[in-house]
Amino acid sequence: MENPATAATPAQSLLERLGQQLSTTATAQAVYGTPVERDGITVIPVARARYGFGGGGGGGTEAGEAAGSGLGAGAGVSLTPVGYIELREGRSRFRPIRSSVVPLVAVSGAIAWLLLRSVPRLLNNRKDS
Repeated sequence: MENPATAATPAQSLLERLGQQLSTTATAQAVYGTPVERDGITVIPVARARYGFGGGGGGGTEAGEAAGSGLGAGAGVSLTPVGYIELREGRSRFRPIRSSVVPLVAVSGAIAWLLLRSVPRLLNNRKDS
């Protein structure tokens, strides 16, 4: 007979199944894409993978609560391209993909600085009018 303290609850069972499902998708193929070969050069895409899942369950067994139970779970996967591996003439080289956010932030900062610098002049011109 199974000990009730160690018996898997429906929530635990669901989380185990969800974890098993995620583990089958967390393969090297998800991070290192299918290699592509052209003109003697092989390119292997590289991505950063993040996985997460959680869940829980409960029941209305306390006084004043409706009878019944609830169960819920969720999972998420995020794959972000970070670069590629280039294979050429027996040598390999990792080529990162540069993010375009840094130049955008720098340009936005420069524009904000120029606008703020012109505010006193605009206020002085307004007073003179």
